[in-house]
Amino acid sequence: MIIAEITVIPIGTETPGVGLYVARAVKELRKLGLNPQVTAMSTIFEAEEISIILEAFRAVHESVFAQGAQRVVTTLTIDERRDKEGSRQQKIRSVTSVLE
Repeated sequence: MIIAEITVIPIGTETPGVGLYVARAVKELRKLGLNPQVTAMSTIFEAEEISIILEAFRAVHESVFAQGAQRVVTTLTIDERRDKEGSRQQKIRSVTSVLE
């Protein structure tokens, strides 16, 4: 499983708020059959193939322009581990088990 984190920053909008832009981006991820996890600073999702991650990146990036932003900065972080299976939950458990 590939874990990805995406952040979009619309620039050239009428408001400093980004909630509407993020909500539309999350809807785009859901349309692709992904299960995004929204955090305070980014959105995390998983996919089996890199092509799906890249398709999701394009869909999210374009969704912000479609809402009228004049400029969009999109950051994508990909964590792909090929030696064993992993997931968001597994990564969280790995850290919390040490904290307990």
